[in-house]
Amino acid sequence: MAANPPLPSPTPISLLTAQHSTGHTHLIIGSNPLAASRATQSLSAGAKPILISPTPPEELHYTLTQYITSGQLTHLSRPFESTDLFTLGREEVDNVVDAVFITLSPKDPSVPQISTLCKKNRIPVNVVDCPSLCSFSLLSTHLDGPLQIGVTTNGRGCKLASRIRREIAASLPQGLGSAVARLGDVRRRIIAEDKSSSSSGLDSEGLDDSVDQTSDFNKLVLEGKESEEEQKTRRMRWLSQVCEYWPLRRLAAISEEEILEGVLNSYHQSQQQKPSTTGGDGPRDKIGRVILAGSGPGHPDLLTRATYKAIQSADLILADKLVPAGVLDLIPRRTPVSIAKKFPGNADRAQEEFLEQALAGVKEGKTVLRLKQGDPFIYGRGGEEVQYFRQHGLSDRVVVLPGITSSLSAPLFAGVPPTQRDVADQVLVCTGTGKKGKAPVPPEFVESRTVVFLMALHRITGLVAELTEYLPEEQEAAEVKGRRKLWPVDTPCAVIERASCPDQRVIRTTLKRVAEAIEQEGSRPPGLLVVGRACEVLYTPEKGRSWLVEDGFKGLDLEFGNDFAAGALGFAGLV
Repeated sequence: MAANPPLPSPTPISLLTAQHSTGHTHLIIGSNPLAASRATQSLSAGAKPILISPTPPEELHYTLTQYITSGQLTHLSRPFESTDLFTLGREEVDNVVDAVFITLSPKDPSVPQISTLCKKNRIPVNVVDCPSLCSFSLLSTHLDGPLQIGVTTNGRGCKLASRIRREIAASLPQGLGSAVARLGDVRRRIIAEDKSSSSSGLDSEGLDDSVDQTSDFNKLVLEGKESEEEQKTRRMRWLSQVCEYWPLRRLAAISEEEILEGVLNSYHQSQQQKPSTTGGDGPRDKIGRVILAGSGPGHPDLLTRATYKAIQSADLILADKLVPAGVLDLIPRRTPVSIAKKFPGNADRAQEEFLEQALAGVKEGKTVLRLKQGDPFIYGRGGEEVQYFRQHGLSDRVVVLPGITSSLSAPLFAGVPPTQRDVADQVLVCTGTGKKGKAPVPPEFVESRTVVFLMALHRITGLVAELTEYLPEEQEAAEVKGRRKLWPVDTPCAVIERASCPDQRVIRTTLKRVAEAIEQEGSRPPGLLVVGRACEVLYTPEKGRSWLVEDGFKGLDLEFGNDFAAGALGFAGLV
């Protein structure tokens, strides 16, 4: 028995725009129940639908009759005429209609003729159950105030698109649309008060929903050395960080007062202002304790049981801004949470505020959890915090809980084995940014070494230059033999962002192209850079491509039992 030939794959629909249809003229051809649905969608978008069908008014669908009776829908009781496309539209566009919805059967001989005429005159046209005759598709949409979410299956399964849309909508916290409106109002207020912020590039970044954060979203800004324009955009930067890192559940519940206090007013306050030392429960007789805990790379399943217990039992949680939303969602609703205001230019002050808050909480008898990303002692300033509490007489009141560090787990989730026999026999973990923004001494090239750079992507151009070129002081050195060995520009590397989170992204490239790739693809902090031949052990680069981008993470679906090992690498197409 001969096998059926495979069906041709439809051309993917590129979802590029969300149109403003208020006042537009939409032509609906046909009178079946789908025509009623199209009329409803058109009216909800603010358009003016016109129904063309020879069906007598008394035989129309009930919904259509209601719209006609109420004056919301115009009915032309006759067959479609080609001149309708150019005479029924708005005067300001020479009476050309704005869109055409054909609900007739695709077998109707007039359907391809109408579609061809529309396409020839660049009039958007949609034909039911016939993607090849359409110039645009309709999404299954969820609307919540200014928030709108659309899903399409590229004509493969309309009912499935509706189900996926319902599942997505159900997973969102209630009130998210209202929160979007509140945050938008605050944003406009900031722009109005800081008149120059719109010229900083930050304004246009926030208005564009189609792109990720720019590559300089977390660029280093040294406090005290900011330009006047950078100082004026501080509040906008903090608002952007809130939108990027806070859990959706917390954003949905945020009140206007909280936004005003946390965003608009926070940087008008004196930098010397100390946090209150009295809590809502009043003073306590006993001394509390502080727990420094690592939240791992991102996925909540990668928490240690000790850290999870600390999250559930703490009286106050002070979380770094990069602690993933999935972990923050585990915090009980009753527990007060503060998220560090560590946006560029405020990192040191934010650290001071957190230490002061923690100290005050411990003195009130509270259990204070300092929740950090990764591991507290791997570039997490955990050691500095332990020293701070010791200096304040709390040596026996400090507990440090380890976390899985992204420096070793992120390469794994990207299919990069940091060590591999005959390829890499050593791993070096280092920072791309030193204290106060000073560049650290770059490591020299060792062919069998894998280097993982944390906190480096915001200054990737400088880092690559330091690895592949001699520093000025090295160039002046008399002894060439004493110079470090430079990294070849064709050394494989991988940028891994939001490792183990649903929106994980991996960019595979070389040192020569990595800065260009990040500049073009944008930023998705937190991220790290892995450099070395190990980056190509389980991945073979495609010829002619400067870099490859891989989106998404599917490596911790433990419900599949023995399939887990394959899934951890299979998401990247490696097995």
